[in-house]
Amino acid sequence: MSETPSRTELSALGEFGLIERIASRVHLQHATSIKGIGDDAAVIDPQGFHQVVTTDMLVEGVHFDLGYVPLKHVGYKAVVVNVSDVCAMNATPKRITVALALSNRFPVEAVDELYEGMLLACKNYGVDLVGGDTCSSPSGLVISVTAIGEARKEDLVYRSGAKDNDLLVVSGDLGGAYMGLQVLEREKAVFKETGAQPDLAGHDYILERQLKPEARMDIIELLRKLEVKPTAMIDISDGLASEAIHLARSSGYGIRIYDEKIPIDPSTYKTARDFDLDPSTCALNGGEDYELLFTIAQADYEKVKGNPSITVIGHMTDKASGCMLVDKQGGLHELRAQGWDAFLRK
Repeated sequence: MSETPSRTELSALGEFGLIERIASRVHLQHATSIKGIGDDAAVIDPQGFHQVVTTDMLVEGVHFDLGYVPLKHVGYKAVVVNVSDVCAMNATPKRITVALALSNRFPVEAVDELYEGMLLACKNYGVDLVGGDTCSSPSGLVISVTAIGEARKEDLVYRSGAKDNDLLVVSGDLGGAYMGLQVLEREKAVFKETGAQPDLAGHDYILERQLKPEARMDIIELLRKLEVKPTAMIDISDGLASEAIHLARSSGYGIRIYDEKIPIDPSTYKTARDFDLDPSTCALNGGEDYELLFTIAQADYEKVKGNPSITVIGHMTDKASGCMLVDKQGGLHELRAQGWDAFLRK
């Protein structure tokens, strides 16, 4: 017989005991992180760099379902979504703080599993966990992560810097995370109705895209190596269409995206068809891909041409031309922001 996993109630440790337990597992990686967990505030020496700060919150039942998402993956993803925002500023992530609200249905071991994922992400991205907060929640789990990155003033990239005729470029492929979510939701429904075990065979790639996304720090490093500085940049958390519109409006220009140029992995394409969904629509509106969408000057095209990690999918136009999708027949369709909106989802 298998042993029942041990369960230690949070009340057995108390808030201070829990903080000490977390702190004992944290090891700072940067000399510029002067003080981490254990004081009223962390202390950072910026050493002449501009600091970029971003916060994202993950709420159980809104952003994740513990019915099929392991806590380790939740912790990893909570860090990644913030690191991705830092990357979108063309900055280097350095530190995070983590605030947790959790109910008494979570034992200490669950907190350990959550932090195992967070600390793995910290290790992978070279990030220090320097502080945070914990408190009780009447129900569910809420995670708020703040990430701090750094960059030289001249290296920072904003959403607002695109110019007319700049090329629109995206990293990786799109729509996989959304289709991974569809598979998980389908199998959850089947299990609730019939008790049948999930059939996830053949969906490894899109499931990983949903459960364990990665921030594209590698793309930032690639662009630096190619000596290409984007003129504007944003990460794709809410869907390609939404982010393209954000970028265009912030820069004061219109945009053209060519349907046939949107990169979609074969497994994403096949699964979308199996669900009777249009693959391009999934890529445009699905969200949670955490790829980078950016613009570059036409003069930099030769530097990026043919690189397998990035794809030119369109260009900027005058503002009056609007934000448009060009279909395979050359027809124009207005882009609409139909991706994730936390206040419209139930």
